[in-house]
Amino acid sequence: MVLGESEDLHNYRARATNARNFTVPTSAQLPRSVNRSPAGSQPPAHHPYAVNMDVLEEIREQCKELILTDKQVEEIMRRVVKEINRGLSKETHAEADVKCFITYVQDLPNGKEKGKFLALDLGGTNFRVLLIHLKDENDFEMLSKIYAIPQSIMLGSGTQLFDHIAECLANFMKEHSVYEERLPLGFTFSFPLTQLGLTKGILARWTKGFNCSGVVGEDVVQLLKDAIARRGDVQIDICAILNDTTGTLMSCAWKNHNCRIGLIVGTGSNACYVERVENCDQFDGPKTGENIKKHVLINTEWGAFGDDGALDFVRTEYDREIDQHSINPGRQLQEKMISGMYMGELARLAIVKFTKAGFLFGGVGSDILFKRGQFFTKYVSEIESDKPGTYTYCRDVLDELGLEHASDEDCANVRYICECVSSRAAHLVSAGIAALINKMDEPSVTVGVDGSVYRFHPKFHDLMVQKIRQFVKPHISFDLMLSEDGSGRGAALVAAVACREAQ
Repeated sequence: MVLGESEDLHNYRARATNARNFTVPTSAQLPRSVNRSPAGSQPPAHHPYAVNMDVLEEIREQCKELILTDKQVEEIMRRVVKEINRGLSKETHAEADVKCFITYVQDLPNGKEKGKFLALDLGGTNFRVLLIHLKDENDFEMLSKIYAIPQSIMLGSGTQLFDHIAECLANFMKEHSVYEERLPLGFTFSFPLTQLGLTKGILARWTKGFNCSGVVGEDVVQLLKDAIARRGDVQIDICAILNDTTGTLMSCAWKNHNCRIGLIVGTGSNACYVERVENCDQFDGPKTGENIKKHVLINTEWGAFGDDGALDFVRTEYDREIDQHSINPGRQLQEKMISGMYMGELARLAIVKFTKAGFLFGGVGSDILFKRGQFFTKYVSEIESDKPGTYTYCRDVLDELGLEHASDEDCANVRYICECVSSRAAHLVSAGIAALINKMDEPSVTVGVDGSVYRFHPKFHDLMVQKIRQFVKPHISFDLMLSEDGSGRGAALVAAVACREAQ
């Protein structure tokens, strides 16, 4: 017995070791292969993947609440469209959860934009400054640097935040020998904005752990201009403010002129899409007449979908606990069911519940497992990257969590829990995207996608394609396109298009 080890843990470890060393399992005992189903095919009835025979029936039964039925997906789609229309309408915009902010971006890239542009990408605990040189069509050079935002600044004053950003901008321009040049800048600001123009955006509320004072209700473009002016050493023209979702769409549209939707599934989740101006009551500009642009990008801010209770019929005890312990209880409820900021914690809460019930690890957990926030979202992706019947990555993760005594059956159960959590996220996103595609009713649509969850989760793309195909109108074709640096290059492209249109 290991020194300090409880008798229960010692006995469980021995049983787990014996079980692993006993015999090579037969093919019937191994999980069936995970087949990537063709678009439009139906998933298995009880689970997004193949049935794993090692999963305990008690866990399978209690995880059913994490699996969305087709009827639930259809109802979510109906409610998403209803809420989007409420956001677009002047009469109901104020109380709508999905605000559908007008971006005032009405022109997409045509591939002919040229010149040097700066981009500032603020959307999380780090921000980036980029220098992008657009050359011939689809040819560009890009330099960038990441800067940290200390917790003290994230929770400090707005003046501190924008002074820090302005200092980093100036340092970047010095490092890359453009200090003396006057450059256009596209500002990616990935927080809920009410835009009053291409270069005027009022912060509606902070998300993602920020709570800087003196910024909510203020024009963030003006705050950045003021910070740059206080320095007085660099010349920057802020040509546009946008969020990362708009940038994602623009970045993809530069290469694929069919791109009409931008989607982020990362630390947060959001979507933007091309809407007809005539449907946008909030649009402050001409809607009729000659040479009037007929479309505008809408920033849905759909992470707040469900704040009015629209998702209560599919929320679980894990979702309620996540929300209760968040810095913004009752807000961004859909985002808390989808995004990388919460996915790992959702899985941890389920694993903890089943451990305490005696279904996992012989009822013996660990201090790390029981500590909030210690089961990272990257663990979900790593665990689901194991080939069927193998648990290499899963064991690495469990070892990091102090669960070296886990058996193969424990690994199978943990993977099943992770699959349920990530699949639900993919299907929630898919419901929203399918609803947007059907609403636009174009014959063919490309969806530009970015974000760490979509990029790094091994099955997220396939799950989305399958579910969207299932619910999109039969005559519509679609594809998902991985964005190449939407929040960076996309911001520069918005600035470039603004410059192009001004000429």
